[in-house]
Amino acid sequence: MADKTFQQAASSRPATGADEPEARVPESRPASPFRELDRLFDGLLARDWMHPLRWDRLEPRMPRVDILDKDAEVVVRAEVPGFAREDLDVSVTDRTVTIKGESRKESGTKEEGEYYRCEISRGSVLRTVELPCDIDADKAGASFRDGVLELTLPKVKEAHRRRLDISS
Repeated sequence: MADKTFQQAASSRPATGADEPEARVPESRPASPFRELDRLFDGLLARDWMHPLRWDRLEPRMPRVDILDKDAEVVVRAEVPGFAREDLDVSVTDRTVTIKGESRKESGTKEEGEYYRCEISRGSVLRTVELPCDIDADKAGASFRDGVLELTLPKVKEAHRRRLDISS
């Protein structure tokens, strides 16, 4: 019966002229509750909806890292902007690197007025990454420049790369 009602309603529409394009009705697809939840959460988090609570100040941030596996060494680069070399602590084991840092607000400087916007982050960073192979921690080196920490970690056993021919 519902099909007849739909067909009657469709046939009772006024005819359009040849020069008027026919209005298209978009096809409806079943709503996915998961897709809708993803869209909702993305919208909320993109607007920084919990800004007054500033949860990110309560726990350490994770700095971004690049790990480059070379023949004789592993190079680890970490972004730690806003930190001084003295504020960083790096520890190395045979297969992991841990980067810790604490950024301190200068206590001697007293700001007058009320912040209208406060986006410069202060706090701490903590990240432990696994390395692709065993390294010699005693021969490891580190440098720090322009907010990027670079670690050079010699491998215990040098890996020689070789190209393999694929047979059919």
